[in-house]
Amino acid sequence: MKLIGMLDSPYVRRVAISAKCLGIELAHESVSVFRTFEQFQQINPVVKAPTLVLDDGEVLMDSTLIIDYLQTLADPQRSLMPTGIAQRLRSLRLIGLALAACEKSVQLYYERNLRPAEIQFKPWVERVEGQLAAAYQALEQALNQQPLATDGSIDQAGITLAVAWSFTNLVVPDQVSNERFPEIAAFTAYAEQLEVFVSTPID
Repeated sequence: MKLIGMLDSPYVRRVAISAKCLGIELAHESVSVFRTFEQFQQINPVVKAPTLVLDDGEVLMDSTLIIDYLQTLADPQRSLMPTGIAQRLRSLRLIGLALAACEKSVQLYYERNLRPAEIQFKPWVERVEGQLAAAYQALEQALNQQPLATDGSIDQAGITLAVAWSFTNLVVPDQVSNERFPEIAAFTAYAEQLEVFVSTPID
C-alpha cells in the first residue's frame, strides 16, 4: 500500500506513525497538494492528503478513516485504542481536540500565507485563534487531570496530540508556548524521541 502526501501535514504524519505502531508497512510518496498538484490529481482526483492507495488500486482519504482501516488489518493486540468504555471515551475526546487544533492551525497558516494581507478578515482570524487556544487549553487540562503514559509506549491519543503540537509549533508558533502548555509540551518532547516519530520526521 502507498501513503501519498507530505509529512509536514499532521494528517499524513499521523497515519505514517500509526501504521508503524500497528506493524503495517506503507510505501510513502511525498507528493504535495500544492507544488505537485497535477501529479496528486492523477492519483486522487480530489487531491486530499493523506491518500492511501491499496494494493488493488482502491483509494482511501481522511486520516481517521485510513487509520480505522489499518487497524482492521493489524494484530488486535497492537490496537492503538483502549477497549474500556471510559478510557476509550477519554481517548476519543483527546483525539477530537487534537484534530481541532490541527484544523485551526491549518486555517491560520492558510490565512496568513495564501490570502493577501489586504483582504484578510480580522474577526475571522481572531475567532480561529480563539478556537485553537481553546483546544489546547482543554488538552492541557485533561493531561493535568490524567497524564498520558510515558513508559515507552504510545496510543492514538498520544500520537495525534504530539503530531498536532509539533505542527502548530511549525506553522503558527506565535500561538503557543511551552510555558503556557507545559503538559502538552513535555509529552510531545517524550513522543518525538520515540523511534516511530524519529523515523517519521516532518518534511
